[in-house]
Amino acid sequence: MQFSMMKTDERTSATESTISVVVGKKALLFFNLNEPDNPVDLEFQQNYGNIVCYSWYGDGYIMIGFTSGIFLVISTYIREIGQEIFQARDHKDSLTSIAISQTLNKAATCGDNCIKIHDLAELKDMYAIINLDDENKGLGTLSWTDDGQLLALSTQRGSLHVFLTKLPVLGDACSTRIAYLTSLLEVTVANPVEGQLPIMVSVDVEPNFVAVGIYHLAVGMNNRAWFYVLGENGVKKLKDVEYLGTVASVCLHSDYAAALFEGKVQLHLIESKILDTQEERETRLFPAVDDKCRILCHALTADFLIYGTDTGVIQYFYVEDWQFIDDYRHPVSVKKIFPDPNGTRLVFIDEKSDGFVYCPVNGTTYEIPDFSPTIKGVLWENWPMDKGVFVAYDDDKVYTYVFHKGTIQGSKVILVGGTKIPFSHKPLLLYNGELTCQTQSGKINNIYLGTHSFLQSLKNVGPNELRQMLAQTLTLKRFSDAWEICRILNDLAAWNELARACLRHMEVDFAIRVYRKIGNVGMVMSLEGIKGIEEYNLLAGHLAMFTKDFSLAEDLYLASSCPVAALEMRRDLLHWDSALQLAKRLAPDQIPFISKEYAVQLEVMGDYVNALAHYEKGITGDNKEHDEVCLAGVAQMSIRMGDIRRGVNQALRHPSRVLKRDCGAILENMKQFSEAAQLYEKGLYYDKAASVYIRCKNWAKVGELLPHVSSPKIHLQYAKAKEADGRYKEAVVAYENAKQWNSVIRIYLDHLNSPEKAVSIVRETQSLDGAKMVARFFLQLGDYGSAIQFLVMSKCNNEAFTLAQQHNKMEIYADIIGSEDTTNEDYQSIALYFEGEKQHFQAGKFFLLCGQHSRALKHFLKCSSSEDHGAIQMAIETVGQAKDELLTSQLIDHLMGETDGMPKDAKYLFRLYMALKKYQEASRTAIIIAREEQSAGKYRNAHDVLFSMYAELKSQKIKIPSEMAANLMILHSYVLVKIHVKNGDHMKGARMLIRVANNISKFPSHIVPILTSTVIECHRAGLKNSAFSFAAMLMRPEYRNKIDAKYKRKIEAMVRRPDTSETEEATTPCPFCDFLLPEYELLCPGCKNNIPYCIATGRHMLKDDWTVCPHCDFPALYSEFEIMLNTASTCPMCSEKLNSAQLKKISDCTQYLRTEVEQ
Repeated sequence: MQFSMMKTDERTSATESTISVVVGKKALLFFNLNEPDNPVDLEFQQNYGNIVCYSWYGDGYIMIGFTSGIFLVISTYIREIGQEIFQARDHKDSLTSIAISQTLNKAATCGDNCIKIHDLAELKDMYAIINLDDENKGLGTLSWTDDGQLLALSTQRGSLHVFLTKLPVLGDACSTRIAYLTSLLEVTVANPVEGQLPIMVSVDVEPNFVAVGIYHLAVGMNNRAWFYVLGENGVKKLKDVEYLGTVASVCLHSDYAAALFEGKVQLHLIESKILDTQEERETRLFPAVDDKCRILCHALTADFLIYGTDTGVIQYFYVEDWQFIDDYRHPVSVKKIFPDPNGTRLVFIDEKSDGFVYCPVNGTTYEIPDFSPTIKGVLWENWPMDKGVFVAYDDDKVYTYVFHKGTIQGSKVILVGGTKIPFSHKPLLLYNGELTCQTQSGKINNIYLGTHSFLQSLKNVGPNELRQMLAQTLTLKRFSDAWEICRILNDLAAWNELARACLRHMEVDFAIRVYRKIGNVGMVMSLEGIKGIEEYNLLAGHLAMFTKDFSLAEDLYLASSCPVAALEMRRDLLHWDSALQLAKRLAPDQIPFISKEYAVQLEVMGDYVNALAHYEKGITGDNKEHDEVCLAGVAQMSIRMGDIRRGVNQALRHPSRVLKRDCGAILENMKQFSEAAQLYEKGLYYDKAASVYIRCKNWAKVGELLPHVSSPKIHLQYAKAKEADGRYKEAVVAYENAKQWNSVIRIYLDHLNSPEKAVSIVRETQSLDGAKMVARFFLQLGDYGSAIQFLVMSKCNNEAFTLAQQHNKMEIYADIIGSEDTTNEDYQSIALYFEGEKQHFQAGKFFLLCGQHSRALKHFLKCSSSEDHGAIQMAIETVGQAKDELLTSQLIDHLMGETDGMPKDAKYLFRLYMALKKYQEASRTAIIIAREEQSAGKYRNAHDVLFSMYAELKSQKIKIPSEMAANLMILHSYVLVKIHVKNGDHMKGARMLIRVANNISKFPSHIVPILTSTVIECHRAGLKNSAFSFAAMLMRPEYRNKIDAKYKRKIEAMVRRPDTSETEEATTPCPFCDFLLPEYELLCPGCKNNIPYCIATGRHMLKDDWTVCPHCDFPALYSEFEIMLNTASTCPMCSEKLNSAQLKKISDCTQYLRTEVEQ
């Protein structure tokens, strides 16, 4: 039976008015004393088994346990009654008891040899399981103590088990070693950083305090402490110490322990058997008897005992020298102190709960920003690379701070951020952003600080998170980690942020490394220049300047050994006011130079009054170049301020031309023309001076300056003025200087009556307007031909055409327009005019020019016989341009005499084929023409026709007909005869004549003279047999009577008395196959190739003596051609001018041996 209060809608009574009773182990009956007639009876499912026990808790809830192992929770709220809020099977076979602790908010059930504990806030989660394997007879009843610290269990075997549910959170740390309470009589010592195995130390009492040192552990309660040695072979109890009062806390280090009790600290050796220890150094009590203060907190480092008092004093006691070395007086009492591992920095909390960092080295304190009044303690970072980092913690949160000592702004403390910690966690150790905490259950738990998130893996981290991490690393001065983040981000802004942070923290070498990485050459060179500076203020000043904090840089420079650097910085920044103020204190001799530079800036800004004052201040009297600049400024500012006389005089005295020009420009803008012109003239700026003199109508001065003036504009203005005055000769000269040719022409025609000069200028300048004026002039004189010419020149073609028509001057117009750039319409107009006049040649010519080929050909073919030659040439040109089969056939019919019965010369047909690029037909025609010329005895003409055709075919890369090549060779051999005979070389002449005589049928009109010459030359050259054979040929009846009388008897004598002796012909190798053959033989018996012949001698070519004519590309023997050109000045083949210097010997003649002639 239990008393409680049911949950109802009205909260009228707080008394326990409800009785709950288990009925028959199956049902639960609720009897409300206020409603005796309305009891509530709750029955449960049969499979739950019997009710073992139940318990009320919370706001009208009941937890009920059943024999089957099930427990459930129901509500007694009238609307929910009968509903199961929660149900679980905690035990498989049986449940013997349940117990609830409202203090802990926990519920425990027992059965099946185990206890299971649930959190009432979240029943489905299991909080703990305690197994009791040795209890084989079954478990009994559970019960909690009121404070919830103990849980007791009775068993069927008659034993009683008591369990500890929460431990006092006691722990301590020394360097990276920690000690913490793991049960009421057990302390664990561990070093999580170095990875040493934890040591379990059993203690004799339930301690109130725990302390750990380098080699020792201390635990204690009330006024006693037990010391243990932590040796390599295990833990050994050393001794116990009894103090003079109840101990609040103990601190240990390597050799000494310090205990705080009742406002005093006792410092003593832990092991008194240490050798060489003087008796007075074994123990000492603080404070001294005469010191009226209470110690509220203390700490012990490797070197110092540090304590804080209620009077606000922090004392440093140096253990090695056994004396005080430093004290700091704070306005209010110091509650807690937390030194860093070395004792060189200290965080203390005063009675106002404000936090400060104290540096005993220089005795300075720095307030910790945003310091929470609920802070319980502080831990310094034990990682050796992060010396300035510490955390302050309260029950819920850890705040990360960093103490920046060496920055350009000086030392300061910065809040980095906060990290939430789980409930009931006490921080013991901080190492590289990892916080080791002690929990109520006697375990340790590691938490990573949110401010050190960059220590996690950076893979798959987004750029925004990386930038946040970069900000953390820069605040914590973790530059190597920042470098890695910047490398992943690969962002110029991030690199620059890192570099600026390095500058702020005076990490010059790292900043150089960063700037070098991003290619900022200027910053690298600047930082390399200051790297060696050791003085803090000067180096910080430079770095502040680089970070653009100029006010700070100035303060630092002024506090340094080189205060002038502040002045130089302000000058470089153009901060002239500040620079002048600094110069008065630091460098008075620099004031004039700064004043001058300031004046220049003021002048640009338009502040002429102050600019003048500073220019005047800048005059030194002993620095000529500087003073000239200042005097120039005074002159310009005086003029701008209205003191024109002073400014002009100053400018005239000044040696600078540029100053005179600038002052002149200012005066010109101010409409002070006479003074401006005077300055321009003195400065030798004649164009500007003349321009200003013109504006004030001082023509006399303009005339004086004109020889020096180059500006056409000024000459033009002067010319117009002179023309207005009727002084035309001077006006003409000025117009010519101004390049105003139309005006020059106009004055020559209208005023000076010099048309020949006007015509000369028009022809020279091709001026359209000038040509029109001249045309008008000649029109007035009645000289229509000249008028037409100048109208065409001025592009007035229609007017010229009309004039030519009116005055029957179309031939003149046609001639002029034929040489001009003219349109097809103009040509057609002329052609139609000539067509009407029946002037067929002119009509055809202009129809051709306008592209009407059919009409042009019609008129050319109608031309009279007197114009026949020119007309046929033009007709050929027309057909060549037209490329029209019908027109071609018309012209061929005309040339063949089909239309008028009069065949025309074959050379016209040849030219037609050439114009039409029908080279095969042209070559056949050329051969016919050459044959006709040969028959007529015109051998040179025949040679030239064949040569021109040969060259044309060769240029078109068409094979040369063999007949053409052979005819050209024979004709060329005949041409060479005259050259060799003239030079007295009878052998070469004879050999060429033999070749000609062997083809005498091709020279029908000169058979006898050629044979006669052959006989004579062969006789002279000693070729008697050849002379006899050709003499015998002459004795034939058809030739005998035609022999020249003076040679007839001699030739008859040769035949009567024959001499068959003959000089043997020399042999030379074939250039194709090296077969030796006579030198004048052109067909190789060895390889059957036609060998190229030398155009100088007629011999076949040799590989090692090869050259070509640079004009016609025909081959020649280099040695022979060179000899020939000593007496001749033209090529025997193409008749072009040539000298031996133009010849080049060809070493590789392979390309010339490729056959160009049809085989």
